[in-house]
Amino acid sequence: MDQVDRILAQWRSERPDLDVGPMGTFGRLKRLCDHLAAGLAEVYKAHGLSAASFDVLATLRRAGAPYALSPSALIGWTMVTSGTMTNRLDRLEAAGLIARRTNPEDGRGSVVALTEAGFALIEQVVGAHVANQHRLIAALPEDLRGAFDAGLRAWLAGFEDEMPRQAPRP
Repeated sequence: MDQVDRILAQWRSERPDLDVGPMGTFGRLKRLCDHLAAGLAEVYKAHGLSAASFDVLATLRRAGAPYALSPSALIGWTMVTSGTMTNRLDRLEAAGLIARRTNPEDGRGSVVALTEAGFALIEQVVGAHVANQHRLIAALPEDLRGAFDAGLRAWLAGFEDEMPRQAPRP
C-alpha cells in the first residue's frame, strides 16, 4: 500500500458515492512525474543546462546535419510559445551554444544552428541523459514496460490526434 492508496481509502470512507479510481492514476502519475523530473534535472544541472535548454539543443542535434532548424520548426518540435522560445534561444546564444543565421534556403528567414560548442555539449549530455533514463526506468519491471508504453501511447493519442506528425524542416 502506498500513500495514494491511503488517500483513496480516506475518500472511499468519506465519499463512498464517488468512484475515485482515476484519482489514484492521476496521483501516482503526478508523484512519478515529480520524481522523474528531479532525476532528469540532475544530469542537466551537472552539465550547466536546464530541461528547457537541453530540449532545444537535443532537438537541433536529432534534426541531423547541418543541426539547424527554423524558429517555427523548433517551436513545433518543442511545443512552446514563440516568446518562450525566444527567451530560450537568447540564453543559449549568449552561452555560445547556438547561433542564429540567415536561412540558406530562404534569405528572408532565419535558422537556429548548433555551434561547435553546442554540438560538443549535447553529444556529451545526451549519452548521460540516456543512461540516466535507463537508471530511472529500472524500477519499472522490464516485462511491464511494453504494455505500459502502449497504454500511455493510447491515452496520449486521445489528446494529440490533431497534432502534426512531424514538424517542418527549415
